Amino acid sequence: MSVDQPVTVEVGLGDRAYDILIGSGLLSRAGEEISRRLPGTRAAVVTDENVAAAHLDTLKAGLDKGGIQSTVITMPPGEKSKSFAHLEEVVDGVLAARLERGDVVVALGGGVIGDLTGFAAGIVRRGMNFVQIPTSLLAQVDSSVGGKTGINSPRGKNLVGVFLQPKLVLADTEVLDTLPIREFRAGYAELAKYGLIDRPELFAWLEANWQKVFAGGPERARAIAEACRAKADVVTRDEFETGDRALLNLGHTFGHALEAATRYDGARLVHGEGVAIGMALAHRFSSRLNLASPDDAARVETHLRAVGLPWRMADIPGELPDAEALLSFITQDKKVSRGALTFILTRGIGQAFIAKDVPASEVLSFLRENHPASRKVG
Repeated sequence: MSVDQPVTVEVGLGDRAYDILIGSGLLSRAGEEISRRLPGTRAAVVTDENVAAAHLDTLKAGLDKGGIQSTVITMPPGEKSKSFAHLEEVVDGVLAARLERGDVVVALGGGVIGDLTGFAAGIVRRGMNFVQIPTSLLAQVDSSVGGKTGINSPRGKNLVGVFLQPKLVLADTEVLDTLPIREFRAGYAELAKYGLIDRPELFAWLEANWQKVFAGGPERARAIAEACRAKADVVTRDEFETGDRALLNLGHTFGHALEAATRYDGARLVHGEGVAIGMALAHRFSSRLNLASPDDAARVETHLRAVGLPWRMADIPGELPDAEALLSFITQDKKVSRGALTFILTRGIGQAFIAKDVPASEVLSFLRENHPASRKVG
């Protein structure tokens, strides 16, 4: 893909519409692209130590070239940065830089940095401009698009946050070349999710072309663009997750419970891996409820296993809490409404739907069957 011709995907939200640019060399063009949309602004760049070492100099040069003065706020890497303490640190850094409400806060990093930075941008000075520059595959296809921001609580993941749409998303495909393979795989889980929700042809294409997506080149850019279009379509229909947008949570209710159960220890489980296991469990649970064929669950598990992703709870290193404790994490999840369990289940590949009032007893029985301590897990 040419530096001069990135793919543009528009998120059509009226006067809050914005572009997602997907292509190579976009870090070097960041100042130009931001200045075109937000002329005369200064920037606070929030990043983590790992991303800063690999990409901050390139971004700083790109901002300078576009005439944007910038200050940098650096966080430690990992999910544990999505905390009240680090939120305060980011807010204080923006204020210390004397940025005004019309200036811009830029997230340079993966989903953790994007979520944390977006939340800070949404509350400092009662709301500032926000730009996403996602550096992980997971962030490029999912968390950087759609305006969800937030931090974690000891009681669950992403329980504190705001909706804040970015002014621009710059998805530089070149930065993915420096991504550790485990992180790339984790992002791929979110990419595959869009096929499993309502685009069975995308899932079939990924089954045939996943190795090319991993290798880079046009297939990778095509996959990212397709995922962004899929998410943009849903966000445009349901910005604040009062209806269809909940479909994007396929795999997340189980996945978030597993992340909480491992205390967000990235050595054991990262978000995309939790989603992968969650998607496999959602398909298996749908089969158990006689909603879908067990062949569909097997097909999902086979693909996740082929790309090197975990697909069952037994794949998580170390011991997990028992099924009752896992259920308690699920009932704490923000996707539970008035105590009723809501899951994204499926009638087949690409046929996800919102299932409300799922009996807790069914979920508990299913968790017991699939828990690593159970002899039934193969």
